[in-house]
Amino acid sequence: MTKAVALLSGGLDSTLAVHLMKSLGVEVVALNFTTVFCRCNRGGSCKSEAKKVSEALRIPVKMLNITASFLRLVKRPKYGYGKNMNPCIDCRINMFRMAGEFMREIGADFIITGEVLGQRPMSQRREAMKIIEKEAGVEGLVLRPLCARHMPPTIPEKVGLVDRQKLLDFKGRGRKGQMQLADVFELKDYPCPAGGCLLTDPMFAHRIKELFNHDIGCELGDIHLLKVGRHYRLDDRTKAVVGRREEENHLIEHYAQPTDALLMLTDLTGPLCLVRGSLTEENLRLAAGLVARSSKARTLFSVRITVKLDGVERVIETAPLDAARAQELLIVKKKESAISREWHCHPSEAERG
Repeated sequence: MTKAVALLSGGLDSTLAVHLMKSLGVEVVALNFTTVFCRCNRGGSCKSEAKKVSEALRIPVKMLNITASFLRLVKRPKYGYGKNMNPCIDCRINMFRMAGEFMREIGADFIITGEVLGQRPMSQRREAMKIIEKEAGVEGLVLRPLCARHMPPTIPEKVGLVDRQKLLDFKGRGRKGQMQLADVFELKDYPCPAGGCLLTDPMFAHRIKELFNHDIGCELGDIHLLKVGRHYRLDDRTKAVVGRREEENHLIEHYAQPTDALLMLTDLTGPLCLVRGSLTEENLRLAAGLVARSSKARTLFSVRITVKLDGVERVIETAPLDAARAQELLIVKKKESAISREWHCHPSEAERG
């Protein structure tokens, strides 16, 4: 029996691709990639969406967390970035290479994806698709059933494993064809297409670019922190992250390292602040002023701030930082003064990018 590996995100396109191939008698094994850069738009995670689809279609799914290798690509992509900090071509090469290895490991014949020609400006162009397949070592083995009639015949089509006449000719950014096909397959509860990769978000991209400019060797914990709170650059080596609500305070505390300082109001509830980098007295007092500025105590003349560092607590008194000075330190994209979205979410999916 013909067997294929499907890159399954759990989104509509990859789900339709699997449905279509199963209707043509192809045995499908799903592969789901996760990273730290997901921007989910439903409850749960992209990973759980893929698992839900695999269970509904009764196909096995293998989950792979590729954050470590992907973070290296984000720092130095061979094929550059998209509009923001999204290394879409390098990302796809990485995933297709692993999909090719998995295909050979399980004895599958080819790979299928839910990609549609022209849907995404960087990675879903003909030339980009050719580069991706060649670099990943899977030339001719990637079947895109939703847009196959616009693409050159793949090896499985040429050797008769798949009937090309039963494949589709979707193209471009419109979703009408996909939604009509969803009705044919009686798919009712599927994610809308507005999710995707955090690296395409201008505000998050600005944060990660700013981080790389100061610390290209940053680790995964630094990336997690980018998704919560307000971020301030105290000096070239030092950042402060201030929570905006209780949930973010918990996350900041969770991501704190033993070498970080944590600051909070001594006498009131309010934001938690993490300081990472050069923990000089000057920087700690600057961060204390930010804590006071970001709290209900912003109108007080003097505020008591508890500083936790190296297992020791002490209290310092400070005035709330001047609003103009706080804005000057805030890491924010030019001409935008506030974070535009909620970013804390689950790991990334394979199909969007």
